[in-house]
Amino acid sequence: MRQLNRLNQYQRLWHPSAGAPQRVTVTELAERCFCSERHVRTLLRQAQEAGWLSWRAQSGRGKRGELTFHVSPETLRNRMMEEALRSGHKHTALELAQLAPQDIRALLEPFLGGQWQNDTPTLRIPYYRPLDPLQPGFLPGRAEQHLAGQVFSGLTRFNGNCSAPAGDLAHHWEISADGLRWHFYIRSTLHWHNGDKIETAQLQTSLTALLALPVLQRLFASVQRTEVTHPQCLTFVLHQPDYWLAHRLASYASRLAHPERPDIGSGPFRIAAWEPELVRLECHEQYHLSHPLLKAIEYWITPQLFDRGLGTSCRHPVQIAIGEPEELASLRLVSNSISLGFCYLTLKQSSGLSEMQARRLINIIHQTLLLTLPLEENLITPSRELLPGWAIAQWPALNHVTLPATLTLVYHLPVELHIMAEQLKRYLAQQGCDLTVIFHDAKTWDGCASLAQADMMMGDRLIGEAPESTLEQWLRCDILWPHLLSAPEFAHLQATLDAVQKQACEQDRHAKLKEIFARLMEKAVLTPLFNYQYQVSAPPGVNGIRLNTRGWFDFTEAWLPAPKA
Repeated sequence: MRQLNRLNQYQRLWHPSAGAPQRVTVTELAERCFCSERHVRTLLRQAQEAGWLSWRAQSGRGKRGELTFHVSPETLRNRMMEEALRSGHKHTALELAQLAPQDIRALLEPFLGGQWQNDTPTLRIPYYRPLDPLQPGFLPGRAEQHLAGQVFSGLTRFNGNCSAPAGDLAHHWEISADGLRWHFYIRSTLHWHNGDKIETAQLQTSLTALLALPVLQRLFASVQRTEVTHPQCLTFVLHQPDYWLAHRLASYASRLAHPERPDIGSGPFRIAAWEPELVRLECHEQYHLSHPLLKAIEYWITPQLFDRGLGTSCRHPVQIAIGEPEELASLRLVSNSISLGFCYLTLKQSSGLSEMQARRLINIIHQTLLLTLPLEENLITPSRELLPGWAIAQWPALNHVTLPATLTLVYHLPVELHIMAEQLKRYLAQQGCDLTVIFHDAKTWDGCASLAQADMMMGDRLIGEAPESTLEQWLRCDILWPHLLSAPEFAHLQATLDAVQKQACEQDRHAKLKEIFARLMEKAVLTPLFNYQYQVSAPPGVNGIRLNTRGWFDFTEAWLPAPKA
C-alpha cells in the first residue's frame, strides 16, 4: 500500500505538465498532493533520492522552484510491479495493477507455473474463484477438500488412489475380537505446524469436537467414546461394530486441527497466507511422513484479471492448467482420467410419480438428452455404471407410459446441470408435462428449502479415495435421502447400513452395499447421469503430477528441476 500511495502522489506531481519541467511553489505542490508543505518536501526528497525527479528549490517563501521528471509514472509502475512479483508480493502487484490493467498481463505471466524464487521451488496456480476457509467436517468444493488433505492429518489416510486406509498420525491400529474397541497407536515424533509437539490428549480433544458436529455424528454414530489408554494410544469404544471406522477417519472430513488453533494442522503443508486473492502453503519441515519436494504452493486468485482476458487455470473446474494463461492451448496434458464422482438424478416416488413413470424419465434422459447436451467436447462422459462393475438399471422402451401433467425439479451446481434442466424442461413440455425448475445456488443440499416440494433432484456426488465407503457415507449423511425416501424407507435404509458395517470382511461389505444401490437404481430412485473427464496440463518444467480421485494432484509428489547455472 505504501508503494501505491507513493505512485499516486508522483502521478499528481507529474500530471499538470505530462512530465515536462515545471516551475512551481511548494504550496501549490502540497495542494496538488492533498498534504502539508512539510510532507510534500519529504515526498520530493524521497523521489529525488530514488532518481525519479530533481527538485531545485528557491530560497524565500512563495518562490518558485524547478521540478524536473526523470521517469514516467507508467515506467515506475511497471518497475514496482515486476519487483513485487519477483519478491513474491502478489498483493502489492495487484494493487499496482489496478492502475494499469493493460500492463498486468505481460508482467504476471512469467511468474505462473513452477518457479525457483529465492532458492525456493514454488508452484503457482492461477485460480478462478476465492477459496473457502478450511472448516472441520465436510466441505463442498473439490479444491477445499483437496487442500484439507494437504494441510491437516488424520489418524489414518489414503495413499494415492489406494482405497485401503493406511497409518497417518497413528502408525498402526488393532481391533478387538468383538469389533468394539479400536486401538490407534500414535507416532511419537509428531509436531503441529507451529513447532509444538503433538500430544495424544490434544488429538482426543480435537476428535471430540469433530464428532460433536451434527453431520459427523451421523457418520460416527457407532462411536460411544474415545479414551487415551496410553500416552501413545487413542482408543475408540463402540456400541456396535463399524468396520468402516478406519475409512471414516481417513476421510478429508476427519482431519484434525490443533484444538485451540483451527488453522494449524500437521500435514505436509502449513498455511502461510489465506486471503481472498492469495492462498500460500509452505512445506512443514517437521512433517512425519515423506517430505514434499516443493517448498511452497500458491493459489493466485484473480478473477477480475481473468475477466480482462488474462485466462484462468480452470477452463472448467475439472480441467486445471498450470502455467501461462496465454499458452493454455499449448500446455502439455500431464494427467487425465474419468472421474469416479458423478452428477445424478433422484426421483421421489409419491402420488405424483409412479415407478414406471420414473423409469420412463430415466430412459428419456439416458437415451436422448445426454446424447445431445450442448457441452464442450471432452468434458463429460454419460454414465453407464455407478462405480466400475456397478451397472445402472436397463429397461425396455416405455413410451406408452404417460407422464404426470406437472413435476418439480430442484437442482444444485455444477453449471452443466443448468443445461440439463433446460433441455429436460423443453423435452417434457413436448410430452405434455410442465416441469417447474428450481435452482439451489450451492454445491450441496445444505440450506435448500425446496427439497420437500421436489419430485426430482439433480446434484453432484464427489467420490473420494475409497469409493464404497464414500457412497455409504453419502447414504448416511446427506440430507437428500430423508426428503427422497419415506420415513419407514429411510429407517430401513439406515438399519441396513448398520448391518453392512458390521461385516468384518471388506469384500462382503462392498457386495452388500452394491446390493443396496442396485435396488435404488432398479426402483428408479437413483441414476447417475454423467462423469467428468479430469485433466491437468502443465508446462514442461513441472513434474510428478498424477491426478487423484478429486481431479487434483498430490502436492507432495510434484517437483521442479533446479535452475541451470
